[in-house]
Amino acid sequence: MKKIITNLILVTIGSLFFAVAINWVTLPNELGEGGITGLILFMNYTIGTNIALATLIINLILLAIGWKFLDKTTILYTIFSILVLSFFLEFVKPAPFIPDNLLTAGILMGILMGIGLGLVIVGNGSTGGTDIIALILHKFTGIPISTGLLILDLCIVLLVTTIIGVEKGIITMVAIFLTSKMINFIVAGFNPKKAFFIISKEYQAIGQAIVEELDRGVTILNASGFYSKTDRPVLYVVVNSAQVIHLQRLIQQYDNNAFVTISEVQEVHGEGFTYFLTELEE
Repeated sequence: MKKIITNLILVTIGSLFFAVAINWVTLPNELGEGGITGLILFMNYTIGTNIALATLIINLILLAIGWKFLDKTTILYTIFSILVLSFFLEFVKPAPFIPDNLLTAGILMGILMGIGLGLVIVGNGSTGGTDIIALILHKFTGIPISTGLLILDLCIVLLVTTIIGVEKGIITMVAIFLTSKMINFIVAGFNPKKAFFIISKEYQAIGQAIVEELDRGVTILNASGFYSKTDRPVLYVVVNSAQVIHLQRLIQQYDNNAFVTISEVQEVHGEGFTYFLTELEE
């Protein structure tokens, strides 16, 4: 029950952020957007379509068409998200934000939408829209979902650009880029991680130092050199970004010739690492 309540809260807050972005920034500055939201904005700019009502009707129709592509839980959260978003679009209308520099509006729009969509996704919801169309395209044409989404968004942005102009179209693309980055930031967590693979003759000393000084667990992987045919234990450890420099210096302290690779880690679960949603659920 706590998880359900948490998800509903996240979806509600995320929908609020998204609605504020539309009513506070996007509409007053006549900017565009990708997906179904962009199509609805195009309809609003051309024939005065009500944003909230169109969002409700179009997304529910798409959800009905693509219901078999989504699991039951996601469908329920998506319906809730669509209803809440439509409500906020209709009744939450702050004073318009119209800056002197239009790029400022695009940046703010991208950040707000990214936060909103990220929270909705973390809450197991979806705003419907082109992701359902992309799933259908994938089923019948074999086009990858990510490619389908990119093609659909590009077509819609180009369509909106014919109304709002090239300059605002470019700023819209900047906003969409920022939105995607914010979504990744929210979904992946607020503290990016780095994974180290360390090959060194001093692996015992380095591993012990990591445990004692960084308070991180270390895994020893059994490997062997292809050319030398000798066994070479490999240390694997995941650390916070703030600990990267400390770990690099620690390795150099014991072995200047250690072979080290560092890679990005999208998400970490387990002892020693806390995913922010887990804290909310507890």
